Amino acid sequence: MDNHYVYILASKRNGTIYIGVTVDLKRRVFEHKNKIIKGFTEKYDVHQLMHFEHFEDKWAAANRERMLKNWKRQWKIDLIETSNPQWIDLYETI
Repeated sequence: MDNHYVYILASKRNGTIYIGVTVDLKRRVFEHKNKIIKGFTEKYDVHQLMHFEHFEDKWAAANRERMLKNWKRQWKIDLIETSNPQWIDLYETI
């Protein structure tokens, strides 16, 4: 059984949003938080874990990531607010 995660990071409530996929959620979010990964999340200070989904199939995870990236911004915000209405950083819960 493999673990794959699609995750949504935000800079703050209703701030900049980033969507990614990984096999090691805790490590990957740690990298974002500590600006180990250069690029978009470092530049825009996007490091708070707002939402994540677990998949056992890598293709399902990749498809979900592509789907979410194509969503309208409001749909992404609605998804976060459905599962995490207080916009609490979920990093410590994983």
